[in-house]
Amino acid sequence: MSPLREPAPSWLAFTVWGAALAAYVVAVTGRTSLGVAGLQAADRFEISAASLSMFVVVQLAVYAAAQIPVGILLDKVGSRRVLVVGAVVLAAGQLLLALVGTLPLALVARVLVGVGDATAFISVLRLVPAWFPAQRVPVLTQMTGIVGATGQIISAVPFMAVLLGHGWTPAFVSLAGLGVFMAGVAALLVRDRPAAVPGTTRTAVADVDAQGDDAVQPVGTGAEVPPSRVRAPAVKKKASLSKVVREPGAWLGFFTHFLTLFPTNTFILLWGVPFLTAGQGLSAGAASALLTISALAGIVLGPVSGVLQSRHPMRRSWLVIGAFGFVVVAWVSVLVPSTPRPMWQLVVLVIALTASATASNIGFDFARTSVPADRLGTATGMVNVGGFVASLLSIFLVGLVLDLVRPGGGYVLDDFRLAFSAQAVPWVAGLIGLLAARRATRRRMAERGVVVPPVREAIARMLGARGDGSRREP
Repeated sequence: MSPLREPAPSWLAFTVWGAALAAYVVAVTGRTSLGVAGLQAADRFEISAASLSMFVVVQLAVYAAAQIPVGILLDKVGSRRVLVVGAVVLAAGQLLLALVGTLPLALVARVLVGVGDATAFISVLRLVPAWFPAQRVPVLTQMTGIVGATGQIISAVPFMAVLLGHGWTPAFVSLAGLGVFMAGVAALLVRDRPAAVPGTTRTAVADVDAQGDDAVQPVGTGAEVPPSRVRAPAVKKKASLSKVVREPGAWLGFFTHFLTLFPTNTFILLWGVPFLTAGQGLSAGAASALLTISALAGIVLGPVSGVLQSRHPMRRSWLVIGAFGFVVVAWVSVLVPSTPRPMWQLVVLVIALTASATASNIGFDFARTSVPADRLGTATGMVNVGGFVASLLSIFLVGLVLDLVRPGGGYVLDDFRLAFSAQAVPWVAGLIGLLAARRATRRRMAERGVVVPPVREAIARMLGARGDGSRREP
């Protein structure tokens, strides 16, 4: 008898995912809330713009540092408990921020918000392969990121309205209340996996123990590999970070996230608007329009990427390298000329940045198909660290170059051209790591009996399947 359980009915699976996803939306709202309240924060805490930027650094640093501990906790206690505790911690941080009036306590509050935020995304990703067939997982992973980003809209519209209309304390108290509400929703509706099929437990335990580290989730669901469902294991095994870090597929996910997320975070979180306004000479409205285009592009590119991953799982690294190449070419075309670029070229840049961020989610799919389900939380946390460590490095390098070339501020286009060129450092490091991890992962896949076919063979199979009127090979 199979040690793995059949997926639940679709309505139940989407209910669980939707409840967890709502908690993630609230976490993103908390993450971005201070960004729209920057002027009010500077007045309330009587700090400079430089001191205010500490909130961004603290947020990213805490988020990145918490990923692996949260991942290990996920493997031990499951997504439901982690989501509930994370929502409560985030609410406590928002409440503290609402009441304090000094910078040190405000930073403590942001640490709590960062810890709570760190639990949400990987908890949702941990649920998806336990509740849905494998062919849906890549698309739902992308949709998790897309829907979660709507938290920025909540912070920019209703939260901002409360902030301007009623003041600092009511605005952040409302976010604290929303966090407590989502903790209740998660406790009521989220479950870590479908209920066990009666009569399978003993056999399941024996079979899972016998399979050991080879009991990984299916690597292929597309034209090159027959479809297979991802099911939750019947028993939990002790989480092991050492086993995860010895798995090359986890490192492939890490370097995928490292290579493709930082360009977008560097631009969106801190340096994009200054570059567009002070460097390219755009108005604040035009810069905002470009960021809106970036968000809309994600709604299109995310599902497309998920479908391509599902149909061609053996070529996922091509999507990553393609997105990397796209954003590098876009940046080179903008930074090499010494004059401001036309709007169409800046539109291409923000779309390339969105494509790069979309490709970063492929890293989680590498983790899913490389480690056993009982260690998936740890592996997902490890992957998520990659992008945020690279983001911290890139944000620091861009700021360092700007300080070196123009210590007094008042940046001009040439300053930004030089500063954004510093992204070459994490790009080179990430690409080297990606290629090395891909080579090691393919060796491990071959040991497990999964061989990546030559490109010409894969194309021939797909063409043959179309000729037979079938979407997948038999």
